[in-house]
Amino acid sequence: MTADQNLDSGLPIRLLHDRVLVRTENGEGERRSTAGIVIPATAAMGKRLAWATAVGVGPNVRAVVAGDRVLFDPDDRSEVELQGRAYVLLRERDVHAVAAERVEKEHGSTGLYL
Repeated sequence: MTADQNLDSGLPIRLLHDRVLVRTENGEGERRSTAGIVIPATAAMGKRLAWATAVGVGPNVRAVVAGDRVLFDPDDRSEVELQGRAYVLLRERDVHAVAAERVEKEHGSTGLYL
């Protein structure tokens, strides 16, 4: 997939420059801990980063491709609605990390990709 193609077919936009369009994975509702305990959405927590899936990238994005899972700060985001679905528009520099599955296949087993 080239840098200007979209993972979600039929997105009515073409991303420019260093922009990354992502679809968030979880809502802001309650969460479940690894032990199975339900944590309500109203529970106070420290600053928490969020995971999302990149669905489109601009032509100047170097480290993210469509389909990657990316880690970003949900407080620094611009939301956009396209064809009834909510997406988040980020700059590549606002992406803190890319999940290591793709990186391990391409570069060996480094485990880290920042």
